[in-house]
Amino acid sequence: MVLSASRRTDIPNYYAEWFLNRMREGFFYVRNPYNPHQVSRIAVSPDVVDCIVFWTKNPAAMLGRLEALRDYVYYFQFTLTGYRKDMEPNLPDKGRELIPVFQRLSEKIGKEKVVWRYDPILWSPSYTVEDHIHMFSQIADRLCGYTQKVVISFVDWYAKMNRNAAGLGIREMTMEEICTLAGEMARIAKSRQMDIETCAERVDLRRFGIRHGSCIDKELIEKLTGCRLTGKKDKNQREACGCLESVEIGAYHTCRNGCRYCYANYSDEKVRDSCACYRVDSPLLCSFVGEKDRITDRKVSSLKEGQLAFWF
Repeated sequence: MVLSASRRTDIPNYYAEWFLNRMREGFFYVRNPYNPHQVSRIAVSPDVVDCIVFWTKNPAAMLGRLEALRDYVYYFQFTLTGYRKDMEPNLPDKGRELIPVFQRLSEKIGKEKVVWRYDPILWSPSYTVEDHIHMFSQIADRLCGYTQKVVISFVDWYAKMNRNAAGLGIREMTMEEICTLAGEMARIAKSRQMDIETCAERVDLRRFGIRHGSCIDKELIEKLTGCRLTGKKDKNQREACGCLESVEIGAYHTCRNGCRYCYANYSDEKVRDSCACYRVDSPLLCSFVGEKDRITDRKVSSLKEGQLAFWF
């Protein structure tokens, strides 16, 4: 299986110690967000975990702890945008802190294992096409040689985002604007020796040299593991998503980044309440097992075909 850590929250940033405790214990409890009393027990021994995929905006807390994952294959998706505090209020300074963290992580584990995400891309009076081109170019300059791939996506608006994004003036993008920006981003990425892909986008940007990509990237995982995988497309994601099936271990309303465009953590009050329940030794993230909870073992297994594959 592929372990997703996590689409719902920033585990490397806020819950690195909890995550590594669970890996040492050999299992996670994960509460079903649609049926809260249903809890799955997920075993995570090296023989069943083919790869761990991390989503993060600041993995600094993981840098000194990666030796604990020496028996596992993993890679990071590091979201790094040019947005300021009005959009990403709780993140450190990008230039002084986050870009150096990206560079150090790349030097530690290899540039093929650190994917740069510049997403979601949104339009407002404060963030125009020209602004994005400038911000993307500046970051790309400093990440040149530290990653092989950049992933972009354009914001999908959810009703849950209205509350946090109120007053920011975010508007729908025209196809002309999307194509103008995509073309410039492709040119910038190519000049910095980076492949560029989209995430869960219906729009076809192949004429700019941008292909449809996936976060849980079967091709990349096969290269990192040296084995073919038998997994299927994740049926729980959006139709345009090309991700390989994975097992999610995160929890909604536990991310403290406070990003105004976030759909997974759209209530500051819920985040505060959830985070108050955080215990580093709990098998559940920001939660406790209650009397009404029903714990069942989730059936998990390796997706490897059992034979080595070689890439040249």
